[in-house]
Amino acid sequence: MVNTELEICNLWHDFKTNKDRTWVLKDINFSIKGGELVGLLGPSGCGKTTLLRLIAGFDKPIRGVIKKDGQIISQNNYLLSPERRNIGMVFQDYALFPHLNVWENVCFGITKKKEYIDRANWLLSLLDIFEFKSRYPHELSGGQSQRVALARALAPGTSLVLLDEPFCSLDVEVRAKLRSELSSVLRSCSASALLVTHDPHEALAICDRVVVMRKGEIQQYSTPSEMVSNPSNDFVGKFVLQRNILPVHFINNSYSTCIGELDISSDEKISTRSVCMFDKRSITIEFNLNGLFTVASREYRINCYIYTVVSKGHKLSIEIGLDTFLNIGDKCNISSMTGKECLILPDKIKSSFQ
Repeated sequence: MVNTELEICNLWHDFKTNKDRTWVLKDINFSIKGGELVGLLGPSGCGKTTLLRLIAGFDKPIRGVIKKDGQIISQNNYLLSPERRNIGMVFQDYALFPHLNVWENVCFGITKKKEYIDRANWLLSLLDIFEFKSRYPHELSGGQSQRVALARALAPGTSLVLLDEPFCSLDVEVRAKLRSELSSVLRSCSASALLVTHDPHEALAICDRVVVMRKGEIQQYSTPSEMVSNPSNDFVGKFVLQRNILPVHFINNSYSTCIGELDISSDEKISTRSVCMFDKRSITIEFNLNGLFTVASREYRINCYIYTVVSKGHKLSIEIGLDTFLNIGDKCNISSMTGKECLILPDKIKSSFQ
């Protein structure tokens, strides 16, 4: 039976004590299994770092409970000190001690017993930084510094690691390499991890499950494949999956969007708040002096262009071949492609364009 490494129950938090509270975290509930890598994903200001601080023990929650290995470590009247939690933390800026070399940084805070020294050496080899033992932080690259920070977090035999956007300051190649190695390193150490990120591709690529947050609330907690096939709402579809969203209208006894009709029976009853979610490859763009849409941006992606167009408060992304070229500011029309799939939310009705 897989143990539960971390459990968060009915967690609420804010930074004010007056009656007109603005909750930073609202009724947070999720758990992390032993050996699991969970992503904590959301836009800036959604409460990710605040939640991380509560788990680490830097702050006490206003309401709710945090448990580790079944034991309460935080609640409104109790706070287990950070150093007693057996939780490691890796920061965005590495937070290495500048006056200590790599070996001294990794061994900081652990006892000098042989088992811990052996573990520290093993971690240096595992993370491919053994040859840099005597170097100081200013002599390391960003990738090397992040490996040292991860080794330091795991050195005490930590069973849970909190990673606060650890790859955000690294170049693309180093970022991809470290990201791909993270899961195997954690598995070798029998450790679980909570990875904070605002990059949907990162979260979906390497995490076992993903927590999606918005304005202090969890929008969805599921595996990446479940999230892709069954997003809980239009925010998840737009922010995480980078899908287009348009409102659905019932006109002339049929359902449609402003770019095309939907294959939904007129007998089907859907919400007046319903939206249609679809991929950027499900629509086409065509120059038209009297078009309803205006080209807001164009990005070159080797084999295609990504156009962003706007009209009456709607914004759409279109991926199309290099033979279609429009300038920023051009008027255009957008059309749906017959047969391309779409999803109606919140009704969760799978449909297609006609």
